[in-house]
Amino acid sequence: MEFRRINDLPPYVFAAIDGLKLQARREGRDVIDMGFGNPDLPSPEVAVEKLAEAARNSRNHRYSSSRGIPKLRQAVADLYARKFGVDLDPETEVVATIGAKEGLSHLMWVLLGPDDSAIVPSPSYPIHIYAPLFAGARVHQVKMIDPSAVDEEGSIGDVFFEGLIEAWDSAWPKPRVIVASFPHNPTTACVDLAFMERLVAFALEHDVVVVHDFAYADIGFDGYVPPSILQVPGAKECAVELYTLTKSFSMAGWRSGFLVGNPEIVAALTKLKSYLDYGTFQPIQIASIVAMNEAPNYPEEICAIYQDRRNALCDGLNRIGWDITPPRGSMFIWAPIPEPYRHLGALDFSKLLVQEADVATSPGVGFGPGGDGHVRFALIENEQRIAQALRNIRKALPELTGSD
Repeated sequence: MEFRRINDLPPYVFAAIDGLKLQARREGRDVIDMGFGNPDLPSPEVAVEKLAEAARNSRNHRYSSSRGIPKLRQAVADLYARKFGVDLDPETEVVATIGAKEGLSHLMWVLLGPDDSAIVPSPSYPIHIYAPLFAGARVHQVKMIDPSAVDEEGSIGDVFFEGLIEAWDSAWPKPRVIVASFPHNPTTACVDLAFMERLVAFALEHDVVVVHDFAYADIGFDGYVPPSILQVPGAKECAVELYTLTKSFSMAGWRSGFLVGNPEIVAALTKLKSYLDYGTFQPIQIASIVAMNEAPNYPEEICAIYQDRRNALCDGLNRIGWDITPPRGSMFIWAPIPEPYRHLGALDFSKLLVQEADVATSPGVGFGPGGDGHVRFALIENEQRIAQALRNIRKALPELTGSD
């Protein structure tokens, strides 16, 4: 039987690591899982309490609104005004999504078709690459540089734009969409507002839409504050942004996200979603309002924990001889494979870490061909578990030249 939308999907390389992890645990081994970026920190207590209260009200058990109830959209608009100084009309410039991943995937359906194309960084979070393909479009991948090349202001400089211009000039049909996401998953690359200004100027000049996945909007370290693309004057003419409570408020399983920005694009996704879903469970929407309105500082608490974990992991890896540049944002470490083990490639090196160190990571090749030669650590284990992982890695990789 033919399944046309999925026939060309490559094997899911992360499944190989998941299989080894499961096997090790069945053998009674304590695997420290730093692969999947699944937040381990609790959601705001005030949101949990409101969820329980709202769930007991039978009026909330009925179908809800696929675009998000009015107070939810207003809470998002208030958050953008408070955090980014961006004015959003909750009626025309905000629509709720069932997490950023669903929002991005269905957004591609309204922006792209079989005769269109999109530009996507490489490596990238897999759905950024495959959502345009699911819509039938072609994908042109632009190299995302290693975060070690980031300048002091957090900008990735001219390299990305050189690739962007080259992709645009060589592409046919001309791309209708540029997918971006900063802080970037998996490379952790960060940008400044000047980068966003250049990206908006490029989009306006070439009549292309920028879709910015702002999943790590609140995860910036050492004083770095990730910019919203909508802070750029004129950005609403060509850009939309996906904001989510998943990482910022540690509400991953709640699936509470939003598309904001250009009103025509927001309206298009709203129309499509009216045919596809009835939105998230209404108590989740109500609790999400409370999270944003009554726990506005929770993202700062979450970010501080991730920064401590980043420091523990990066300092520890550097001590044992695995050279790592600490990222300025995201909840990941994008680690080049140490030279003595580089010949293995990302997948086999990740397998080695599971089998010999009881540490699970994500092989970089799973994020596209530009990711081979790296593994990604997710900062989802506490500092004690990170210390244990470091001890295990040091024993499993004897050719590293550092010391405990």
